[in-house]
Amino acid sequence: FLSFFRVALASLVLLPLAWRRGALSGIRGRWRAVTAFAVFEIVLPFPLIAFGEKEVASSLAAILIAALPLTIALLAIRVDQEERVHGARLAGLFVGLAGVVVLLGVDVSGSSAELLGALAILAATVGYAVGPLVIKRWLADLDALGPIAVSLAIATLLLAPAAALTAPSEVPSGETVVSMIVLGLLCTAVAFVLWFSLIAEVGPSRASVITYVNPVVAVALGVTILGESVTASAVAGLLLILAGSWLSTGGGAPPGLLMLLARLRRRSPAEPAATPRVSPASG
Repeated sequence: FLSFFRVALASLVLLPLAWRRGALSGIRGRWRAVTAFAVFEIVLPFPLIAFGEKEVASSLAAILIAALPLTIALLAIRVDQEERVHGARLAGLFVGLAGVVVLLGVDVSGSSAELLGALAILAATVGYAVGPLVIKRWLADLDALGPIAVSLAIATLLLAPAAALTAPSEVPSGETVVSMIVLGLLCTAVAFVLWFSLIAEVGPSRASVITYVNPVVAVALGVTILGESVTASAVAGLLLILAGSWLSTGGGAPPGLLMLLARLRRRSPAEPAATPRVSPASG
């Protein structure tokens, strides 16, 4: 139900904005690509992550999602020539995968429920990896607002039957409602538009490096707010995954993060207004 609520709220906000901006016109003839993006990036991952996070710690969930650059690079071996890897980038794949193995083999091997939850999150990561490749191949030339708004609307329809079966029997508390609204507006509507724009600008592999931030934030919040413990194997897995992601995307500073910040700066309203030009013939 939570997955349904967040995408429904985001679509209700973005669809009118996309319509007013004329961003929906480019969707014609690309319904299959938009639907594929909705399924792989939203409909499948959201419930899988919601299930997985019930069985594993939030810090572990974020670390597993940090394998996204590795997953994209692995899929690109078969589907995208430009995203293929070799040399140090290929070595990065194995380093990162070793980190995932450390997490699965050490942190969750003691419980079948934890293992199932971790596998669900990894399956969601595969969906997250397919989505950017769909954007790059079929949707990158469109205004991000249009495809994202329509994808969220499609996801809302597909998630509705399951949401009806899992709707809460009692009205959520005010604090819960506020959290759900923030999740729908900030973490879904705004985040997806920025994510789409970033992929279209720098490509799937480099954009996915933004997930470097996820494990660090999740581990810090899990420890400080939820009182979760951080094991040595979790730290080792985190370091291996981050090192592998860094190598597999070519090294250097995280380009996805840098490009996102640059894009936000370019859209800053603080720029001075342009001075009107006066032609020689006037006056």
